[in-house]
Amino acid sequence: MELDQDLTSVFVVALIAAVTPLLVGFFRLRVAEVVLLLALGALAGPSALDLIEITDAVTLLQNLGLGFLFFVAGYELDPRLARDREGLLGGLGWLASLVLAGVTAVVLTATGVVSDSVGVAIALTSTALGTLLPMLRDRGLTRTPFGRYFMGAGAAGEFGPILAISIFLGSRSSEGSLIVLALFGVLAVAIAIVPRRMVGERLRAILELGRETSSQTPVRWTILLLVGLLALSDRFGLDVVLGAFVAGAILKLWTPAESEGLDRKVEGIAFGFFIPLFFVVSGAALDLASIAENPLRLLLFFVLLLVVRGAPQLLVYRRDMPLLIERVRFSLYVATGLPIIVAVTGLGVAAGVMLPENAAALVGAGALSVLVFPLVADLLPGRGLDPATRPLPARD
Repeated sequence: MELDQDLTSVFVVALIAAVTPLLVGFFRLRVAEVVLLLALGALAGPSALDLIEITDAVTLLQNLGLGFLFFVAGYELDPRLARDREGLLGGLGWLASLVLAGVTAVVLTATGVVSDSVGVAIALTSTALGTLLPMLRDRGLTRTPFGRYFMGAGAAGEFGPILAISIFLGSRSSEGSLIVLALFGVLAVAIAIVPRRMVGERLRAILELGRETSSQTPVRWTILLLVGLLALSDRFGLDVVLGAFVAGAILKLWTPAESEGLDRKVEGIAFGFFIPLFFVVSGAALDLASIAENPLRLLLFFVLLLVVRGAPQLLVYRRDMPLLIERVRFSLYVATGLPIIVAVTGLGVAAGVMLPENAAALVGAGALSVLVFPLVADLLPGRGLDPATRPLPARD
């Protein structure tokens, strides 16, 4: 009976995932697919039509989808950003948002609006890098300084909250979490370096031969790396998104030469099933009743995303983007957040440190930011007047 329920729920999830891109294309909707996935998931969830039952098996698949989401984000991260100006500015912008989020959370707690200030503060510092990258590619911005700056800000807006989740929302004290995090970092570095040194020519040949056969050896090792680091981070008491993000970054170091072919295969698995499943099930888990009872809470968090995450960028990037209109456009992109918000709220509710009504309102605000902020940014005048929007020369 449980298997029948699980299969029915997964079928409904797969149906929503398959229908969503058809709806976007047929009706020419100017909306990110993740917003529709969340909305249709909420409609099919226990709070509405009750077509999706969130069982243990469905939750496991949802966690794998979350892992794939941040695995892809870690894989797409350019390691050079960490030492370039784009990375430095991105880090400064995120730290400024973190300070502002802390002050905001204290005020919200003092006024009785929230009682889960840490989780709320972390959620407000996020940026939906993985969600926005396809949009930036479509708009031709990834090959511009604007796109590079956004990559730096987006990487900080994903990795920073991941570290904050592991330190402040784990089962240990902050000091204990830092020690465990350091040990996990040492193991991750070892995993990144040692196999590259040990792989001989014969093993490379076997891996290369298995790329285009039914063995699909590189894909199998990729899945092993992802699941292994998910399990390792969970064993260390850290959030699984950290393991997934690190796994993607490690794979980037392991396979620079054959990454293009592996890209397509891994993205096919991730975006074909697991990532849409994560968003649909996350939508099904939303407490719609609490949002309906207090819609102003959602609107408050929506405004705070813009103030906390977007406003500091106007100051941080004033020299690199002299035109105010471009900084405003940039700030709107940076303030767009959803995947980290879903991860933080899910972890917070599971750990009992976040109220379900705040979690639902934050996820709703994140979905609204994905719907509104990029659209407003694209409608702003003046694109192309700033050197930051001009294409970079092609690399040799």
